[in-house]
Amino acid sequence: MSVSELIPALAERGSRQAPERLIGALLIQAGKLKPEDVERILQHQREKGGRFGDAGKELELLTAADIEFALARQFDFPYLRRGESNVSEEIVAAYDPFCPQAEVLRGLRSELSLRWFDRDGASRALAVISGTRGEGRSYLAANLAVVFAQLGASTLLIDADLRNPRQHRLFGLEERAGLSAVLSERAGTETVQRVASLPRLSVLPAGTQPPNPLELLARPVFAELLGHLATKVDVILLDSPAAAESADAQTIGVRAGAALIVVRKNSAHKWRVQGTFESVTQAKITVVGAVLNDF
Repeated sequence: MSVSELIPALAERGSRQAPERLIGALLIQAGKLKPEDVERILQHQREKGGRFGDAGKELELLTAADIEFALARQFDFPYLRRGESNVSEEIVAAYDPFCPQAEVLRGLRSELSLRWFDRDGASRALAVISGTRGEGRSYLAANLAVVFAQLGASTLLIDADLRNPRQHRLFGLEERAGLSAVLSERAGTETVQRVASLPRLSVLPAGTQPPNPLELLARPVFAELLGHLATKVDVILLDSPAAAESADAQTIGVRAGAALIVVRKNSAHKWRVQGTFESVTQAKITVVGAVLNDF
């Protein structure tokens, strides 16, 4: 096929796909416009010129937030609108991806990609660890999972905190079988749940809290599970229990191969942070980095 033949072929293919990606069609799908509203906007656009979004704002049929939402969908950058999802608003990257906190999270995503996920032969898994509860470990793991998914990476967040799980609440997921059932071989990977409106993100919740969390995490089936899942997704993040309260975090870090340590600003003591670092390195876990959290 010559260049002159190729250009019309691409144009024809684009014309067939375009209606699915047009801003008007996306806003109709989202329930923000009716078909007759789109016709009004298009008529105004033909008469006055300019862009579809500007015409919609002039007619007071659209807001700037509506246009941002549609553009994000058009460029395959999904995020959520408040009041329209069961996902907690603590997941700031899912609701406000243009805020300063989300920008910091994207910077952290880039660092983790360069230092761990994009290296030849590197594991696809990373444990998120903190010394004590309340340092923002679950918050950070959840938001990191969202920004990796927004990058286009198929991302799995595993709630490996079998003692005080939070991810099912943060993402508004059904309370059903989860990691504990998989590790006790009473369930399989069908327990992984997709997050609505964030198509590249899945979560494996902790499930029923067992009486023997450390013993379950130490079973060979956990390593086998991670090995299997690593063939299905690009990034696996594991939320873990507080390192100072049990040996669970070290076991999870060993299975993942690497850890990111979370420390709360103006709260954590130096000796506690040092102890967490030493417990991780003594287990021969690669420390990819540390995050000073002030959320």
